[in-house]
Amino acid sequence: MSYVDGFVAAVPTANKVAYLEQAEVTVEMFKECGALKVVETWGNDVPDGEITSFPMAVKAKDNETVVFSWVIWPSKEVRDAGWQTMMADPRMDPANNPMPFDGKRLIYGGFDIILDK
Repeated sequence: MSYVDGFVAAVPTANKVAYLEQAEVTVEMFKECGALKVVETWGNDVPDGEITSFPMAVKAKDNETVVFSWVIWPSKEVRDAGWQTMMADPRMDPANNPMPFDGKRLIYGGFDIILDK
């Protein structure tokens, strides 16, 4: 069954174009490494919570927008091999492709799909 990587980050709103430019590079890499689909979303209705929320989880500031992204892989094995290849690729070097957000506040994880209708 397919496997999903999910990501949540706080991106300075002024860096939206830079974020999208970086996403175009990484999407190409994900696809080269076997990803089936990559989705990047830009928050426009992401409320603050009382106990937890997307903005709280990434410590979003007033001048930042929460992004939510995911990559669908054919399997965890393809994903693991793909990430290994990507991390060795010079396009992932911050000198070549700087992150337009604070990577220390990036939340990510891999997920088994348990329902897909």
